Amino acid sequence: MKVLFCTSECSPFFKTGGLGDVAGALPKELKEKGIDVRVVLPFSSKISEELRNQCEDIYEFTVGVGWRRQYCGVKLLHHNSIDYYFIDNEYYFNRPNIYGDFDDGEKFAFFQMAIIEMLEKVDFVPDVMHLNDHHTAMIPFLLKEKYNWIESYSHIKTILTIHNLEFQGVYGKEILPELFGLGYDRYDDGTIRFHDAVNFMKAGILYSAKVTTVSPNYANEIQTPEFGFGLDPILRMESHKLCGILNGIDYEVFNPETDPKLNHHYNSDSLEIKKLNKADLQERVGLPVRDDVPLIGLVSRLTYQKGFHILLAEMENLLQFDVQVVLLGTGDPMFESQFEYFGHKYPEKTSINISFDETLAQQIYAGSDVFLMPSATEPCGLSQMMAMRYGTLPIVHEVGGLKDSVIPYNPITGEGTGFGFSNFESYFLMEVIKKAIFLYIDDKVAFEKLMKQAMNTDFSWSHSCEQYIALYNEVI
Repeated sequence: MKVLFCTSECSPFFKTGGLGDVAGALPKELKEKGIDVRVVLPFSSKISEELRNQCEDIYEFTVGVGWRRQYCGVKLLHHNSIDYYFIDNEYYFNRPNIYGDFDDGEKFAFFQMAIIEMLEKVDFVPDVMHLNDHHTAMIPFLLKEKYNWIESYSHIKTILTIHNLEFQGVYGKEILPELFGLGYDRYDDGTIRFHDAVNFMKAGILYSAKVTTVSPNYANEIQTPEFGFGLDPILRMESHKLCGILNGIDYEVFNPETDPKLNHHYNSDSLEIKKLNKADLQERVGLPVRDDVPLIGLVSRLTYQKGFHILLAEMENLLQFDVQVVLLGTGDPMFESQFEYFGHKYPEKTSINISFDETLAQQIYAGSDVFLMPSATEPCGLSQMMAMRYGTLPIVHEVGGLKDSVIPYNPITGEGTGFGFSNFESYFLMEVIKKAIFLYIDDKVAFEKLMKQAMNTDFSWSHSCEQYIALYNEVI
């Protein structure tokens, strides 16, 4: 079986979030299970010089973007057992940003047509094209409406994975003739029209053979007005081909027994060593080195979607307790300044790091006692899985993939892998934080039992990968 994984970002080349992590890990697992999988992505200026120099130029041609003829180079890199194709065009991809440019519609129109047109040229026409988010969601539509005359493409099946429905790729109808070289037929009949615009995500949902989301709970949520961002009627209509498959994490990268970013390695049978990482973290961020105080970690973009407004509403209250808080992230300038205010007011209790630092992030996962994720919405979330892998108990809003992956602590049975709250208000967040604090202080045995249960939960890609393979087999 031949699978082409189409993505706008991919670790270790460049990434902005969970999509990059998935694109880096899932194909490796598919390859190990015998799938002939290859990955295609933009040749971004963010790729390191070392990896850029390893790429081989294998083909070049031009792509018609409306009336324009745009250069397209195809580069090949064999890395960690996977063949990666890079779509090269300096005008579109030699930029400081991956997303958010004024011409994103044109950039990703070019990218999607370039992917389709390269298939025969590189002699890899897949059985399945696995598409990810709106940046590649027009490919099923294009295969049927623009490239249906190419006989060798007629057997290709498409699967679209929605990583975040909030971002849909919405552009004016003129994009059809001016970029794709198509008429208005499918716009005028309403197929790809949404609020008087072309919607890439809607097209992908309607034209793909299957649609997946990154957690089972999120698959249900996006069929409701609260989480559907307007597309919930379409998703309910297409619910027969919708399913949720929980993301995994790369166990080679996130491994407390081998992680090179840690000074002290451990597993669920040597949790005493985890305390050494806590002391290292406290020392690095300038907090008093104490084992008796619960250390709360946060690694995240600072946005409303991540729920930081309800945390800030309780920060003054939280810091009246004997706790330590270490935060790493960037985002909304208002949130950054508010957290920095608490950092200055409570220097003995807080370390606020407004930056991006992968080494510090790993050390927070390993050195904290609890990990806070009060997200308003969370399609899957990977940070809670990473935290549990390192024996750090997550505190989560029970939504999306957070609900699927974290079992809230049950004081009667002792079951659980973390702590959860369902009512998205600051009061309920504070109540569950207090529950975690008091358990840490009052019942170390119960707390350590939860740590072991969290560490022994399997979030590797193996099980999720099998589900994807079953889906591939189903569509072909």
